[in-house]
Amino acid sequence: MSPPADTSLANRYGGQKRTLPRGAKRGIAVAALAAGVAFMAWVSTSNAVSAVTFKDIGFSTVDATQAEIDFQVTREPGTAVKCAVKALDSKFAVVGWKVVDIPLGEADKTADGGRTTAQRVAVRTESLSVSGVVDNCWVPGSGK
Repeated sequence: MSPPADTSLANRYGGQKRTLPRGAKRGIAVAALAAGVAFMAWVSTSNAVSAVTFKDIGFSTVDATQAEIDFQVTREPGTAVKCAVKALDSKFAVVGWKVVDIPLGEADKTADGGRTTAQRVAVRTESLSVSGVVDNCWVPGSGK
């Protein structure tokens, strides 16, 4: 005589799986929601704490060995900034690169309290450039 169907299925596929209690499911959902909210708060405040923004204004080619790049940098007054600028050729290859130190802004010299400053940077190039842009700006020592 063969064993009952319930016993043979349990031996072959294992017993019934236990489900989590309702309180455990609720706790996991609350913990996941809290982690998501904490992550979003961190993302939104990490960008606002050391906000340095830049805007490309213009570009000119002096000759095959030099280009000038004009840009604006906005940062908190009294904050020194570094910016990396690059000159590009017609195939978008980098033909010149320079890291520029932008000193502390003077609060009484501008309408926005020293937050925005205009810069013109001369970059040496290895061949004729057709474009120049700011690659990135950051506060030295901030880890960004």
